[in-house]
Amino acid sequence: MKVLPHRDNMLLVDEVEFIDGMSCGKKYISGDEWFLKGHFPGNPVVPGVILCEIIAQSACGFISDGMEGKLPFFTSLDKVKFKNQVKPGDTFETKCRITKEKGPFRFGEGKGYVNGKLCVSLEFSFALVDKE
Repeated sequence: MKVLPHRDNMLLVDEVEFIDGMSCGKKYISGDEWFLKGHFPGNPVVPGVILCEIIAQSACGFISDGMEGKLPFFTSLDKVKFKNQVKPGDTFETKCRITKEKGPFRFGEGKGYVNGKLCVSLEFSFALVDKE
């Protein structure tokens, strides 16, 4: 909460730590999350867009020093691939890194896993925009 401007219900990262130049995050999927209520009744699956958001939020730990007075806004998602579902009871673990910085833009890549199985991979970018 010290780094990310997101709050309930959009603060989607439970833990973030840095290991070997990677930002590693965790999101514990309890089954009570708002996005599971209708996706899908009787067979809840975390939506892909939420998985992408979790990865991007965990990447923001890399730029915590540059975020004061700024908000991070997605500018692109590329090469997104979904491999396995994420369901209630799962711990979704992320590994991501920032690959390039250019002015207010940050470019990165990330992957998300459950029990070591790849669930999603992507490249992304976001801009740090002044708070209004």
